[in-house]
Amino acid sequence: MTVRPSVLVTGGAGFVGSHTLVELLAADFEVVCFDNFSNSDAEAVRRVELISGRPVHMVEGDVRDPLAVKRAFDAAPIAAVLHFAGLKAVAESVADPLAYYENNVVGSMNLLRACHRSAVQCFVFSSSATVYGVPTRLPYTEDMPLAPINPYGATKVAVEQILRDVCASDPQMRAVSLRYFNPVGAHPSGLIGENPRSTPNNLFPIMLQVAAGLRDQLAVFGDDWPTVDGTGVRDYLHVVDLALGHVHALQYGAAHPGFVAVNLGTGHGTSVFELMRAFEQATARRLPFRIEGRRPGDLPQYWAAVDLAQHLLGWRATRTLHDICADGWRWQQANPRGYASAAEPERALQAPG
Repeated sequence: MTVRPSVLVTGGAGFVGSHTLVELLAADFEVVCFDNFSNSDAEAVRRVELISGRPVHMVEGDVRDPLAVKRAFDAAPIAAVLHFAGLKAVAESVADPLAYYENNVVGSMNLLRACHRSAVQCFVFSSSATVYGVPTRLPYTEDMPLAPINPYGATKVAVEQILRDVCASDPQMRAVSLRYFNPVGAHPSGLIGENPRSTPNNLFPIMLQVAAGLRDQLAVFGDDWPTVDGTGVRDYLHVVDLALGHVHALQYGAAHPGFVAVNLGTGHGTSVFELMRAFEQATARRLPFRIEGRRPGDLPQYWAAVDLAQHLLGWRATRTLHDICADGWRWQQANPRGYASAAEPERALQAPG
């Protein structure tokens, strides 16, 4: 029997990775999931199989380990790589930059060496809006100078440069770097979602915990920013839209040699207060909050220019703030302690919205 080529998805058990597995399987791709479970859970992969009705070939290992990477490439014929595996907390990167360079940069190099050995010539990289740093204008466009202000963003810039150089050295190499903004929400089934192992760093999972009674209040860091209502403005993107963006990038990369970087966002910003109001309307849950001082390093506002994603990838975000809030709340209700919840995952399908 002929074995169909697979897409190797590193970090496939994580938040964005697991949702992308679902969309890859829905698009009839074969997948190999490679993850070390340092900030993810194997239960996410089982639930991907439950949603899709298809098996996922799982290989446990770390991108920093060349032998583990080789095992992943040997698990099936690999046609392309979607690379999510990486450390992603800004404050942690400032405290421990060497860990970030080792994991994010060295891990990516190990994957690219394996691609070269196996003649894999399509690579989609999970980058970040942090590559831009402090904006000189808004929205962020892909041709803006890259000026990251923390080691996390610097590792993303370093990998993008490596991808440019690899593509320049091999005319058949294809690399798409997806610079995405603020992934939020959850799969509409309620079976998979964001599962922070420790205190969340981002606004939306904290909102879910406040709504669920796991926290007393939401801290709003500054109500005196030069924005529409004084609170910070971000580009919040439904994780399913983001996952579909990766499928589009994979399809684009299969046919277009060279390197390209593309923003994935909604094309508009939403303030903290606007997101809170949308959440309260979608869930009928009140969000108690308190105003605290601005955090060092925060930006007042940013959002993505999305013309290039529409033009090159044929992709745009279609899900609304209401979808984000309703889907995220469905996940939270069905999984109050994430994948460690005692409830059977199938109950999530009947969770009230």
